[in-house]
Amino acid sequence: MTTRILVAYGTKNGSTAGIASTIAEALSEQGLQAEARPAAEVIEPAVYDAVVLGGALYAGRWPRDAVRFARRHRRDLADRPVWLFSSGPLDASAGERDIPPVRGAARTAELLDARGHITFGGCLLDGARGRIARMIIKQGRGGDFRDTGQIRSWAQGVASELKELQVERGSEGR
Repeated sequence: MTTRILVAYGTKNGSTAGIASTIAEALSEQGLQAEARPAAEVIEPAVYDAVVLGGALYAGRWPRDAVRFARRHRRDLADRPVWLFSSGPLDASAGERDIPPVRGAARTAELLDARGHITFGGCLLDGARGRIARMIIKQGRGGDFRDTGQIRSWAQGVASELKELQVERGSEGR
């Protein structure tokens, strides 16, 4: 049986979509069926066996789309394994230490009984939308701090956990 995984995300400038795509690709390479989609566009998460939900941090907050997704679909997600990720620090800190989730992500983790949360480095480049984003770029504090190796490694860990769950469920059915 193929495990179907939704990698849903909330983003304003698109860099979190890139992280979600990398996660979905890494999961697919592990033999799982994964797709990345904007959280606001997901209508029926019940067709998936597991969910990874992520959001870009803006002014220390998780995006509205990700929070709404979690609230709207919490019943469907209650019996599925869920992992969370955030993207945001515009420096190398996410690769150097474990960064705890911001309040919105922590509440979502609790609401969904998430199996884990990780914060990845963010990306803010010229052309970003939003007054604060433009100010950060103007001050020279933007850049791309996403670590593809870290993202792929984390996704491979999620894949391993899902495969273990499949084995456990398979042995329970015997």
